[in-house]
Amino acid sequence: MSRPLIVGLGGTVRPGSSSERALAASLRRCEALGAETRLLGGEFISTLPIFDPRPVEVTEAQRELAEAVGRADGVIVASPGYHGSISGVVKNALDTLELTRGDERPYLAGRPVGTIITADGWQAAGTTLTALRAIIHALRGWPTPFGAALNATTELFEAGGECRNPKDAWQLSTVAEQVMDFARMKAGK
Repeated sequence: MSRPLIVGLGGTVRPGSSSERALAASLRRCEALGAETRLLGGEFISTLPIFDPRPVEVTEAQRELAEAVGRADGVIVASPGYHGSISGVVKNALDTLELTRGDERPYLAGRPVGTIITADGWQAAGTTLTALRAIIHALRGWPTPFGAALNATTELFEAGGECRNPKDAWQLSTVAEQVMDFARMKAGK
């Protein structure tokens, strides 16, 4: 039996951002549940050119993103909440999936997609989570029933990457578990 591939997409242009650390924690839980994982974090997604729906040339990074998501059995997207919505680099990465429109499984079609938001306050976390879920629907993905919303007004993580708050750890684990459950159901395992 092959291990499901779960691709994590998100973060910010700042190395070690809370959204990327949250994404990494959720991917670690997927690994503990038997998945192969791939993190396309802030450093990677910040290299993507602004998406052009009629590109003259597709970059290696754009191709890498499209191929990774195309092979994925599940995806987890993590974004900071900026002014009530997802960040520009995360939105640009999701827009880049337009390159897959002609594929057998375009966009996020047929895949469970977990959502993680970190924001400075609950209002921003809620509106950002709603916006991200709407984008996932537009990309034909299956947002998991639970979406994690972490309030970044306090320090969220220990130096080793563990959550300081057990509720945050539970949220990130729940996202991972639901992505894994739905990926296995889809695979008939």
